[in-house]
Amino acid sequence: MTQSAETTYQVVISDEGRYSIWPTYKQIPWGWLATGTTGNKQVCLDHIAEVWADMRPLSLQRAMSAQTSEQISKQSESQLI
Repeated sequence: MTQSAETTYQVVISDEGRYSIWPTYKQIPWGWLATGTTGNKQVCLDHIAEVWADMRPLSLQRAMSAQTSEQISKQSESQLI
């Protein structure tokens, strides 16, 4: 099957929180999961634009969040002294 205007896509998300679209007639690659949104290409891309606000990988988001939490904790401790 070739890609055409009638191709139905699904929105998929990786374990790192990255979004993509994938044709419904193909098996989803390992490491990706369907989000439940399907439609033509533009519908799927519009959905991704709406829900994917932070394009950093989840591992980076978590690392930066942990670093920020540590800095806040140190600031709080220094204010108590």
